[in-house]
Amino acid sequence: MTHSHHNLLGEPPPTLLPGSPAADEALAAGTDPAEVAAAHPTVSAAWAALAENALEGGRTIEAYAYARTGYHRGLDALRRNGWKGFGPVPWSHAPNRGFLRCVTELAKAAERIGEVDEQERCTQLLRDCDPTLAA
Repeated sequence: MTHSHHNLLGEPPPTLLPGSPAADEALAAGTDPAEVAAAHPTVSAAWAALAENALEGGRTIEAYAYARTGYHRGLDALRRNGWKGFGPVPWSHAPNRGFLRCVTELAKAAERIGEVDEQERCTQLLRDCDPTLAA
């Protein structure tokens, strides 16, 4: 007997964002994420790297702004690729990780400034996108 991955409740199929090879290669090569974001402003991975670096450096508001930018760029990309505001956005698909990293960093920055509602919304979005990210 074969098992299909069809959800009887009608959950949409996973949204798989297209890759951005030029930006990914630049980031992997160690190019300053600010340069990558300037050259590829729609690529959430560049904004995620900026947010992560800012948060690690104690620049919480800067991290919040970078993460929110990458989050919105990611939402735009998800919608362009058929996402209707819900449904799986799996971490296992590498091009989705920039968006998911931005949501993670936004949650962390929101928590640091005491914006509990935003932190909770982001955490729930991560759970909804990929339940394996609940931790």
